[in-house]
Amino acid sequence: MSDVFVDFSDDSFENDVLKSDLPVLVDFWAEWCGPCKMLTPVIEEIAAEFNGKIKCGKVNVDNCPNTASSYGIRSIPSLLFFKNGKVEEQLVGAVPKQQIVDILNKLG
Repeated sequence: MSDVFVDFSDDSFENDVLKSDLPVLVDFWAEWCGPCKMLTPVIEEIAAEFNGKIKCGKVNVDNCPNTASSYGIRSIPSLLFFKNGKVEEQLVGAVPKQQIVDILNKLG
């Protein structure tokens, strides 16, 4: 993974996401999820394109059940868009890149 695309954990989530000065895109995923794996390169591209403007990372729902359950994640992939510690938008499924970019531009 690149330095613009990080793994968030139950322990780091508050500092890395909720207290971030930048908007944060969080990809809730799992190793066994086919659509999640399809979405990963798209999210990595977006992370590189928006480097410095947003923070971007993943939460593995199998490794971080507390964070996933606290946000009611029932389907993956789920993308949550945080700004000032609050969820502003949410997308579920392998959505087109432009749909994600549009939301990030609105949050910026």
